[in-house]
Amino acid sequence: MTTPDPTLRPQSAELFARAKRFIPGGVNSPVRAFRGVGGEPFFVTRAEAAHIYDSDGREYVDFVGTWGPAILGHAPSVVVEAVRAAAGRGLSFGIPNPDEVEMARTICEWVPSIKKVRLVNSGTEATMSCVRLARGFTGRDRIIKFEGCYHGHVDALLVKAGSGALTHGRPDSAGVPAALAELTLTLPFNDEAAVRAAFAREGAQIAAVILEPIPANAGLYFARPGFLETLRELCTQHGALLIFDEVMTGFRVARGGAQEIYGITPDLTALGKVIGGGLPVGAFGGRAEIMDQLSPDGPVYQAGTLSGNPLAMAAGLAQLRELARTNAWARLEEIGAAFEDAVRATLKKVGKRYSLHRIGSMFCLFFTDGEVYDLATAQRSDRQAFARFFHACLDGGVYFAPSQFEAGFISTAHTGADMARTGEVTARALAA
Repeated sequence: MTTPDPTLRPQSAELFARAKRFIPGGVNSPVRAFRGVGGEPFFVTRAEAAHIYDSDGREYVDFVGTWGPAILGHAPSVVVEAVRAAAGRGLSFGIPNPDEVEMARTICEWVPSIKKVRLVNSGTEATMSCVRLARGFTGRDRIIKFEGCYHGHVDALLVKAGSGALTHGRPDSAGVPAALAELTLTLPFNDEAAVRAAFAREGAQIAAVILEPIPANAGLYFARPGFLETLRELCTQHGALLIFDEVMTGFRVARGGAQEIYGITPDLTALGKVIGGGLPVGAFGGRAEIMDQLSPDGPVYQAGTLSGNPLAMAAGLAQLRELARTNAWARLEEIGAAFEDAVRATLKKVGKRYSLHRIGSMFCLFFTDGEVYDLATAQRSDRQAFARFFHACLDGGVYFAPSQFEAGFISTAHTGADMARTGEVTARALAA
């Protein structure tokens, strides 16, 4: 594994040593520890537009974008001003506020499958609540998920997961009771035959199928033609619910998310990231008769002290309005397509046949020359080669996710100069 010299970033090295005294692993989310690429993490002191700045004064072009929410770049003025104004009126109420009603209305208007929505504080809360609601609505216990799809650190869903669990080589977590994990049936993504067999065998016990319609926690790969349609067909036929986890893709790949692109209508959808403008947020919604099973109207309990808090609502609304006002998705596709063309040209020039995947402003370069369409094929990637590439780019002032198995994100704040600089750095890194 690559072991860069920590003295290159002495302030970050000192902060990390201090952090490890008080924080498990020195980080508050595992992938940040750089275990997937070697070396030690750097510490960021500020961020603006498409740039981040570390505690040693180094500047980087950022393609992580706080793992997706920074679709307008870091600290966009419209969001900062909205948060500043909201903070002046009070940080939290624990009482209904007008902005949460407007956020709910906006979500329902932009995502046609969502007739009613509840706001929460994280994507994990959203997926957890979807599963509980599906079980309560159907009266069934079993859940189908797919290998490599990460739905937050929910006990029932932390089985053969992606994201940090995959990066660390432990797709399952200690502390998850075996009896609970047994209620989750995990299948290979894109395997229609396996799904049909599971429904034929246990269809009357399956409460829901949950998946990322565009898996982005084991890199980034796509559903084969007909796969999502098959899931919709089988769920309808057997009375199970289809849950789309669009925490990453919601409002990023399109105004209506991945379900708009594919034309598939899920029963429930989990959202997060973009709708918070950088503040903690989550949401889940779907068919009205399902959502009406939530307390206080129904028997399925869910609650949260900070749900719909005024700061996150103000930030999220400001971001969504700016996306709509500027038709940002067209701009993101333009930047993304140019980025893809440049990377493909570089790969050809240096004689590498790596697999590049992109949709809109999301991308992943798999360090394998084979087709990638599920977790098993993603894991064929050369992690050592990726680690060398990552550190070469970091040293050149370009920050990609510190794991082969994470997606990258482009924002409307990425300029021509940012992309030119990125092209030069990645060309050198790939040629090395």
